[in-house]
Amino acid sequence: MPFENFTADPSLPCSILLLAGGRGARMGGMDKGLLPWKGKPLIAHVHDVVRPFTDDLIISCNRNRERYRAYADQLVEDSQKDFPGPLAGVLAGLTVAHHPWLLILACDAPRIDTTLIRTLIDARPASCSALMVQQDGQWQPMFSLIPQTLLPALQHDWDEGERSLLRTLLKRDLVALTCAANDLRLSNFNTPDLLAGTLPTSSE
Repeated sequence: MPFENFTADPSLPCSILLLAGGRGARMGGMDKGLLPWKGKPLIAHVHDVVRPFTDDLIISCNRNRERYRAYADQLVEDSQKDFPGPLAGVLAGLTVAHHPWLLILACDAPRIDTTLIRTLIDARPASCSALMVQQDGQWQPMFSLIPQTLLPALQHDWDEGERSLLRTLLKRDLVALTCAANDLRLSNFNTPDLLAGTLPTSSE
C-alpha cells in the first residue's frame, strides 16, 4: 500500500478527483498527466500538493492505468468510450467517492498550492451547491468542489445528453470563488508550448 503512513486531516473530509482522462488533442494525443515538467510527470506535481488533504485520492484515467495507480487510492474511467469529456470523469468520481464532497482538479495544473486547496475546501457552501473558481469573470470548471448529493441530478443531465460540467452546475445555484486574473496557480499546461514555457501561462 503506497500510502500506508498517510493520515488525512480529519477536519477536512473531502475526496479529491484528478482528471487525467482526456484525449490530449492539443498535445498531439499524448497523455497529459504523464508528460514531464521540472523533472517529473505533471500528475506527480498535482499529487504532491493534494495528497495531505485526503485519504481518498481518485484519478480519472482512460489509459496508462498502471502508471497512474502509484498516485491514487482509486482509479476510475469513463463509462463511455472515445473521451466524452470531463463530466464523464466527474460522474465516475462522484460514484465512488468516500466523502460527501469531491474536489475536482485537472492533471495539467501543476502550479496549484496548499493555500489554494485549503481555500477551496474551506469555502464549501452551507447549502448543497457546488463551488467553482471564477477568474476575471470566467468560470474555471477544473477547479470545483461538488457535493455528492448532486450526483443524481448530474447523472440525469448526462442521460439527457448534456456533456458540459459547467452548464449542468449553473442550473443548480453554482457558487463562485473569485480568484485574481493573474493568479498563476490556475495555469493549465495544455499545449506543448505552454509546457515548454515558451508561451505565457493561462488558466483557460
